[in-house]
Amino acid sequence: MVGALAGVVVIDLTRVVAGPYCSQILADLGATVIKVESPHDPDYTRGFPPFLGQDDGDKFSAFYGQFNRGKLGFTIDLSKEDGKRVLSDLVKKADVLVENFRPGTMDKLGVGWEVLRKVNPRLVYTAISGYGQTGPLSRRPAYDNTAQASGGLWSMNGFPDRPAVRVGTIIGDLSATLFASAGTLAALRHAERTGQGQLVDVAQTDSVMALTEAAVINYTVDGQIAERLGNEHSFVKPYDLYPCKDGYVFFGGYTDKFWRITCELFNDAEAANDPSIATMNQRFERETYETKVRPRLLKWFADYTKAELDDLAGEHVPLTPVKNIAEVVEAEQTKAREMVVSADYGDLGTLEMFGQPIKLSETPANPGRRANLVGEHTDAVLQRLLGYSEEEITELRRSGAI
Repeated sequence: MVGALAGVVVIDLTRVVAGPYCSQILADLGATVIKVESPHDPDYTRGFPPFLGQDDGDKFSAFYGQFNRGKLGFTIDLSKEDGKRVLSDLVKKADVLVENFRPGTMDKLGVGWEVLRKVNPRLVYTAISGYGQTGPLSRRPAYDNTAQASGGLWSMNGFPDRPAVRVGTIIGDLSATLFASAGTLAALRHAERTGQGQLVDVAQTDSVMALTEAAVINYTVDGQIAERLGNEHSFVKPYDLYPCKDGYVFFGGYTDKFWRITCELFNDAEAANDPSIATMNQRFERETYETKVRPRLLKWFADYTKAELDDLAGEHVPLTPVKNIAEVVEAEQTKAREMVVSADYGDLGTLEMFGQPIKLSETPANPGRRANLVGEHTDAVLQRLLGYSEEEITELRRSGAI
């Protein structure tokens, strides 16, 4: 392996998204990630659409491929003593273990943090769960929507005259992924410096709560409970979604500098010289905004397409077309940033998926790789990393441990 994390060995016991995406980031950055699945119950996202290939007997989940690229496939049955022994041997060679079971599951299997830290004192053990390893709700099952609901974000999202709306992506999973990745790297740095591993405990609910901007301090300082604002900002104006000829744009030119430039771009000398909207604080006032600022913006944008507005103003003020995913994938900026990468799946075809946002100048990430088949590299890992003989591997397979 090459990359910033070359030489780091990660055991990935996760499934679905929050855990797999965390370990996949580490794999993109050069870590050797061993994806451990049950031989009888592998990661069920292998059955998630869309699929490469058409034949029911020969197809591969692109969803699984996007979140598990660049990993080695390994199988262990942790209900068997031989399986626990194999995991223990892996842990001796590993730097990091990532799991996202409900708290208590790994302990019931006899391979939880307290057991594995004795096997390898420098192990970084990252546990991602709905509510975390502590607290009265820690043992509850959770999904992404659980975190959006319990972390406060769901109640804040949507329009004030309508029911709350979930964020349109799995932000509970994804936020936990990002905090778990950062926590894992911080703990790994400490382990490399001191030889002491630790438990990295990341909850989806905590992660979502940490994305609520000023909602917490608005409540603790002023007693304000965040309300649904639609596309508005709580106080910054203009900072909203505005219609144009063929869709919508975001415009956020609220500073005096950007407001002045915008007036010039749209040849509106009257707006530029109006003393009632000359300052940012004046434009922040709701009545002033609704009666004098917003109508001008609607008038300015109405006769232009998204592309025309982008050409006219995009380089000068914060004006951005609201793009659908096709427009994002095909955008020149996306291509320049290599944010769509390809992986070759042979006869099944090529999978194009999102790339790696982390751009390192000296040790670039390597995201354009295919994901593993179930247990694809089990023998190779046992032989090369753990030194098992062919006879030992045959016996493990006979017993059902791998």
